[in-house]
Amino acid sequence: MKKVFATALGMAFGLTSLSAMAADNVTLQLKWVTQAQFAGYYVAQDKGFYEDEDLDVTINPGGPDIAPPQVMAGGGADVMVDWMPSALAAREKGVPLVNIAQPFAKSGMELTCLKDTGITSPKDFPGRTLGVWFFGNEYPFLSWMSKLGIPTDGSPKGVTVLKQGFNVDPLLQKQADCISTMTYNEYWQIIDAGIPADDLVVFKYEDQGVATLEDGLYVMEDKLKNPAFVDKMARFVNASMKGWKWAKEHPEDAALIVLDNDATGAQTEKHQIRMMTEVGKLLSDDGVLSEDAYTRTVDSLLSGGSDPVITKKPEGAWTHAVTDKM
Repeated sequence: MKKVFATALGMAFGLTSLSAMAADNVTLQLKWVTQAQFAGYYVAQDKGFYEDEDLDVTINPGGPDIAPPQVMAGGGADVMVDWMPSALAAREKGVPLVNIAQPFAKSGMELTCLKDTGITSPKDFPGRTLGVWFFGNEYPFLSWMSKLGIPTDGSPKGVTVLKQGFNVDPLLQKQADCISTMTYNEYWQIIDAGIPADDLVVFKYEDQGVATLEDGLYVMEDKLKNPAFVDKMARFVNASMKGWKWAKEHPEDAALIVLDNDATGAQTEKHQIRMMTEVGKLLSDDGVLSEDAYTRTVDSLLSGGSDPVITKKPEGAWTHAVTDKM
């Protein structure tokens, strides 16, 4: 009897071991540091949604010294989160990235100005100093200025571009008339700094008709030739979108999960809950890339006059092969 029990126990351990071995490893490279902008992935990990899909997911945060396309090109991740302008620019420069899903359906980018500058519309931008993020985040701004016909060379009829750090100091210290903000992050940093909303003028890229797609999921093109990889990514996107749905429905709990994964301790509960609430307004229901939104983004990036973000329409820069399998 003992021998039978031992044999059964050994088989159970063997099955458990095989089950553990069966889990497919996935490394996800985030665009930025651990925060509610990426809550869906942390929730999917915490709630076992990845495990349910037989996935063992490692989430690597980004930062000011990390360029996701370079990480991908170097084989440091299977899939990354990036904005489409950055990904398409990288593709044209030789990093063959392909969009496989689009969790963020709307843009959260905006330009926020102090009302006492007298700026009331984009017509008031010439002669002003505008804070702009770089490291691939400048492309939507440059496309917008090109559409408006406003040079970015600091000339009297143009604007002076201040290379903005990932903070709101240039506005608080009045080094810039306007700065780049996200609806879910830096805008609220300004509010928390003591400047009321009534003292601000905000230009949302969505409202200006120049919004480009932001947080999407990208992989290297050659990997999509492998059916097993496509299947793995379909399971990954499916679980991730379950994570996003849960996070949207439970913003406070999702924010706490994000905080549990913040090794720096830099984030606060109040800010992360607010961020998650705002991010929820940008999310897609299913993560499927809209062809219309893709085309709008490409057209915007091509409209850069003598200095467009990309010089030709990309070929093969997106696929529904992954989301079709979900």
